[in-house]
Amino acid sequence: MTNLKKILLILLTASLFISCDFISNVFTYKDTTEGLINSIIEGDYEKSMTFMATKNDAFKNTNIDTLKKGLHNFKNLIVKNFGKELNYSFMTANKTFSTIEGEGTAPNTTKAQIEFSNDTEFGIFEIIFDDSTNKILYIKTLDLKEKIPNMIPFWLFGILALCVPIFNIWIIIKIKRSVLKKKWLKYIAVLFFNVPAITYSAVYGLSINLLSFQILFGISFSYMGYLGSVWTFGIPLGGLYWLWKMNKKPEEDVQMENEPEFDLKNQEL
Repeated sequence: MTNLKKILLILLTASLFISCDFISNVFTYKDTTEGLINSIIEGDYEKSMTFMATKNDAFKNTNIDTLKKGLHNFKNLIVKNFGKELNYSFMTANKTFSTIEGEGTAPNTTKAQIEFSNDTEFGIFEIIFDDSTNKILYIKTLDLKEKIPNMIPFWLFGILALCVPIFNIWIIIKIKRSVLKKKWLKYIAVLFFNVPAITYSAVYGLSINLLSFQILFGISFSYMGYLGSVWTFGIPLGGLYWLWKMNKKPEEDVQMENEPEFDLKNQEL
């Protein structure tokens, strides 16, 4: 038991260090991307090089003049579609391991997505970072140009979505206080049977997935740029069922209520 506790403590400590390191990298990825793009837009390609992992083996056979020409073309693409004044926000960063060649991220690299926007539209950069320097190995824009959505419906939908975990918690409390047997099975039903799932994306609007279960308290939420702003909640079928069962009168009581009254005083002998 003591050894198990030590192992759990080591795993917890390691996960905390990894999480802190990841959070630190998140800010670095955004700042590095912003520095690179701003210097490209300004036409300062020498400064742009300071944000790129030019000492990595991937740049070994790269001609600097050719690279600068590529950056110039990249500048024209961005300015033509989005202008020079851009805002940036971090979306995702991940490592993908795959047995199929070309589908996973290369060793010691991380793939990130950074959203950029002007006053009316947004796009997404997909970037490969060198883990040893946190500098950029590769950058491209995804084939995406969307209008910035109105976020008011998104947050209003969130109020509706939050009603589901509140309802499920209330049902669990009612089950706990009830005289029902095997309460743990009822808890599982409430936590698991939140289906179908209703999703609201800030960009793409409303959608329904009939076979998607929202386990635990029936809700999920993400807020990573406009494209990654999504609420999802499941219809709390498990909670609704046990609410109905707890409010339903026993059949014996119903039968007694429906029987006609029998008055002995008015009966003839």
